[in-house]
Order: sequence, then C-alpha cells, then structure tokens
Amino acid sequence: MATQQTLTSINPTTGLVLETYPALNAEGIQATIELAGNAWLKWRETRLNLRTKMMMEVAAELREQQQPLAEMMAMEMGKPITQGLAEVEQAADCCEHYAEHAQGYLESDSIVSDAKDSFVTYQPIGALLGVLGWQEPVAQAFHFLAPALMAGNACVLRHAPQLQGCAQMIVELMQTVFGRLKVPDANIVVNLPVAQDDIELAIRQPAIQGVLFRGAASEGAQVAGVAAAEFKRTVLQLGSADPCIVLVDAADLEKAADAVVQSRLNNTGQSSDAAKRILVEAPVYDAFIDLLKQRIASPVIGDPLLDDTVIGPIATGQQLHTIEQQVNAAIDAGARCICGGETIQRPGYYYAPTLLADVTPEMEVFSTDLAGPVIAVMKVDSFEHALATANSSPYGMAASIWTQKPMYKRQAILNLQAGQVSINGVVKTDPRLPSGGIKQSGYGRSLGPHGIREFTNAKQVWIGK
Repeated sequence: MATQQTLTSINPTTGLVLETYPALNAEGIQATIELAGNAWLKWRETRLNLRTKMMMEVAAELREQQQPLAEMMAMEMGKPITQGLAEVEQAADCCEHYAEHAQGYLESDSIVSDAKDSFVTYQPIGALLGVLGWQEPVAQAFHFLAPALMAGNACVLRHAPQLQGCAQMIVELMQTVFGRLKVPDANIVVNLPVAQDDIELAIRQPAIQGVLFRGAASEGAQVAGVAAAEFKRTVLQLGSADPCIVLVDAADLEKAADAVVQSRLNNTGQSSDAAKRILVEAPVYDAFIDLLKQRIASPVIGDPLLDDTVIGPIATGQQLHTIEQQVNAAIDAGARCICGGETIQRPGYYYAPTLLADVTPEMEVFSTDLAGPVIAVMKVDSFEHALATANSSPYGMAASIWTQKPMYKRQAILNLQAGQVSINGVVKTDPRLPSGGIKQSGYGRSLGPHGIREFTNAKQVWIGK
C-alpha cells in the first residue's frame, strides 16, 4: 500500500512544524478537478448580476475575516500582521474592481467587415488551474479567482505546499458566500492540496482548460511544456530582478530612498514586485547610499504577529540559507556591506536588513531573483549605462526610474525590457492595471482588462446579409 503523502507547514518564526495536511493521490486529484469541471457547466450559464453580487459579498467576507487571514499568513510564511491586513484589503479591492468592471471588460468588440454584423465575444473556457506562489498567499489567490470567476470560469486552487492553512481558509470563505447566495454548484472553487510532483497530473486532467502559474522560471518552463502538449492556455508569472534607476537629475533623492526601502523591505524583502537592483548614477551615488543606510537600520524586527513588527522571518529555512550564501559570496567578490549581512541569532529564520554597495552584474545578489531584505546597489556612469545594465538581466518583470528629464522618461518607457515601467515611483500591484513580464519573467497578464480576457475564448462572430 502506498504511503499517504503529506504537506507540512512550518512556522518560520520558530522553525517548528505548525501543521501537516494530507495530500491528494491520483484518484483524489481527478475527482476534485472533475467537481470543478462539472460545476463550470452551470456557472457559465449564470447571469452576470449573480456573479457581481457574489464577488461583492466575497469582498465583504474578506474584510470580515481580515484578522484571522492575516494571522494565518504570519504563522505560515512570516508576513508581518499589519502588512497581512493590508494584503487582505488589497484582495477585497480586487474583488470589488472586477465586480464593478467585468461587464465592460467583457463587452463584445464590434468590427466592421463584409458582414451585416461582425464582432468578437469573450466567453469562458472551463476549469482553470491556479498554481500559486508563497509571497502573497491571499492577494495572489484573488488576483486569480476574481477575474476568472467573473468571466464565467471555474477555479482549481493549488497553493504552495506550506500554505495549506491559507488555502483552506480562502476556499471555506468562498464556500460560505456560495451557500448564502445559493450558487448552482459551490464547486466552482476547489482546493487542490498536492505535492509538486503531481502538478503535471493535474494539468493533464481533461477538465482543466487553462493554467496560471506563479513561481520559479525553471518550474514555469516545465508547466508550460506540459500545458502546450495538452493544448491548454497558460499565463506564467515567474522570477524577477527588477531594476530601479536613480539618476542625478532625480528631483527628490529622499523620496526615492523612501520608496526603494519600502519596496525592498515590504514582506521582509519577499514581494514579487520589489525593486531588487538599484542602479545609481555616480554623482549622487554616495549620497543615496547614505540615505538608504539611514532608513534600512530602523525597522523593527520581530514576531510577525506583533503590530509593531516591520521585518519578520524569511519564509523557509532553505530560502534563508540561499540569502546567506549569496550575500557572503558578494562580499567575498568585493561588495561593501554597509549594514546587516548576517543571520539574526534567535529562533526561526531571521536575516538582518542588509545594504550592499559596489555590487556588480556578475554577483548573484544582483543577477538572480533574491527573496530577502537585501538592497544591492551598483554605481553607473550614465543613463545609457544604467539602461544597458537593467536590460542585461534574463528577467523582465518590472522596472522603475527616477528622473525629471522628458527624454530619459521617453527612452525608459520605450527601451526598458520589462512588462511594467514606473516613472518616479516604484512598481506596485493595482487591479486596474495589467501585471506580467517578458523574457524569463514569463508571459501573459493578470489584472486589469487584459487579465480577465486571458482565459476567455475570443470568438469571432460573422452574420451574413
């Protein structure tokens, strides 16, 4: 008899096991996905006003469950409680946005042709598999769920193995709303607790018609290959090493420093859209290093369940080990450690907020997707040098630049190789705007009008005279 697989949640604050959960076997995977596929047959026929009411009530339920959801994130992946509360609010905002705007986003496009009438209509395609990462357990889930459900699809939610408490709470919250509204079949959202090795089996299930994947580029390539072999739609949101360029003509260096530190230290440096490679023009380099140093030394480090904590633990012991290796290697190769650069000696997986100066593109802290409270700064000679360095990365999720010159703004928008570009601000997630990358950061978009159409059939309709 085969051994029952389990998924283990470890509290990064203590390093101790929080809970274990049974993983589905092959039969369980098939049965669960079939439930979602069958539920979709009813959900696709529902009127948009029922979907709108449902999504508005989900937003209200999220706010009702805001505290316990934030506490679960703190316990399962170490997110400071105040940031977790903000994340749940972000998820609720996303639900309300699609409740209010889905009808407009899905409106048919009239196109003049030789027909009496011709147009494109956007129709749901079926059950979708969302393979989610661990950085934003609640927000990422609803960035997937809200547009997919409003478009008329069903959703199979596969959260990271260590986040099963969050996954169960999200699905139970949805089921509460479905029961209250007497949704035709509540299995339009199901939880799929499976090990990494079983994701391929899930993708190959006939009911699955599309896959959204968030994670490492190497894993995303495997997911894309399996989905392509099955002729299934994919959206990949993968790694990032987002550059932030600070030029000598930046109007307010203090504002730029505030934004960089806030972006990089939020979620203990583990946010997917954080500024990670800071490229500073030589004349303001030393001054900007000083501004970063002043700000990075002050955040309160501690238990993520406490309101005053700004920096919590790293999500996993393996990730902490990776940060240690990469920072030490950078220092050995010539980077200057301005502050931090060490593990904090206390229970759990804590790493000191770290500022590294004089990094080079060859160092892993600069060239890879480093998830941790480490700010890596490089001196550049000019805008052209900064642009070339920013584009040298294999990643292309997002980029930002601080400048007042219209020419540099135009050139940044035109030439930065990224899916998102921010001018005089750092990249942030907004449900009104599409998010996604290019190169090894993936393809496809979530959020905004583009996100809801990713998993629809853009059906051409031609009506003769």
